[in-house]
Amino acid sequence: MAGVPASARVAVDEVVASPVPMPRARARMNARVFDTVWNTVRRQYYDPGLHGVDWHQARGTYRPMALAATDDRLLYRAIGQMLDLLDDQHAGAISPAMARRQDVARTRRAVMGVVLSRETSDVWRVDTVRAGSPAEEAGIQPGWRLQSVDGQSWGVDFAVEDGRPLRLDLTDEAGALHTVTVVPREMEPIPAFSLDDSRPGVVVLRAEGFEPGLGRWLGEQLARLSPETDVILDLRGNPGGLLLEADATLSCFLPARQDWATRISRSGRPVTLSVMPGCGPLQAPIANDVALLVDGNSRSAAELTPAALQEAGRALVIGEHTAGAVLISQDMRLPDGGRLTLSRADYITSGGVRLEKNGVEPDIVARRSTEDLRAGRDPALDAAIHALAQPDAVQRAQAAARRPDL
Repeated sequence: MAGVPASARVAVDEVVASPVPMPRARARMNARVFDTVWNTVRRQYYDPGLHGVDWHQARGTYRPMALAATDDRLLYRAIGQMLDLLDDQHAGAISPAMARRQDVARTRRAVMGVVLSRETSDVWRVDTVRAGSPAEEAGIQPGWRLQSVDGQSWGVDFAVEDGRPLRLDLTDEAGALHTVTVVPREMEPIPAFSLDDSRPGVVVLRAEGFEPGLGRWLGEQLARLSPETDVILDLRGNPGGLLLEADATLSCFLPARQDWATRISRSGRPVTLSVMPGCGPLQAPIANDVALLVDGNSRSAAELTPAALQEAGRALVIGEHTAGAVLISQDMRLPDGGRLTLSRADYITSGGVRLEKNGVEPDIVARRSTEDLRAGRDPALDAAIHALAQPDAVQRAQAAARRPDL
């Protein structure tokens, strides 16, 4: 399961052929990449009806654009527009440059120090600014929108190099332009998993993604806790990841063999998913009170996990409604080194809920505004700590959240 968002939605007429003669090698590679994507969707997409999309018509529309693309930006824009017809947040293709950036995400490398989310094909919102980073030193604020880098839109083929200054044009909430210079430098990667035990009686475990080793790491941390310690698992901004690690995470809190979801493949055959032991050194699930933090960027496995724990009455879910991007997806390498992510199966929770397009509704809604981010406030975390401090907090809050309206 991957959390790669689909390509941006842009008007078809934005992709035009260049009047410059196309090198044959480029055109041939464009054709190989496009045809690999088109054929893979046709043969392997989880919905054999492709949500009613005329896939042959899509090929006739977008293949000429892809073949005429003079660079990866235009090629992957055309492919992205075609994949957007599926209306599937997991379906997407990324260029070789972006694939390389993803591959080194957990290594020491040159960075600006911002996390960006796409709003349009050419505009990206600054979600977070890393402390001590070049972006923070340049005065960039969460909530600003990145309009251009060195006069170009931030795109699939943009490189960030150590020591090479970049001119960024950003606009704030009022539309005012801020032009800043950022000099990327090498920084250690943000840890995939981290622990904060600075508050008495509470431990906060954060997972950046459902990456290899998450279940083992959780088990190691949880095994050290006293039964009185409240546990908060922070999945905000978590794009998902490996289904195996989602199951391992659930085994930290739910008994083995308990059913938690149903997977439905392209053939329509349902397969029941049950919790398998995998929480590191733990021999049994912990009994501590648990809360999970989620937001609109919690996707895929970061939605399945809170949904399963919520339905089991095992954890309190706090924060914002999740993304509703919950399908089993797989990655495959494209001929040019790019990457295609494609949904291969659907999910239904053990309670019969289809999370795709619906997401997870928190038991307690607590939104973190741009102003909160800038001021270092965290209402969702505060709400979780307060709720868990109440007697039988998880059980009472979940029961209240599920009462029918009177």
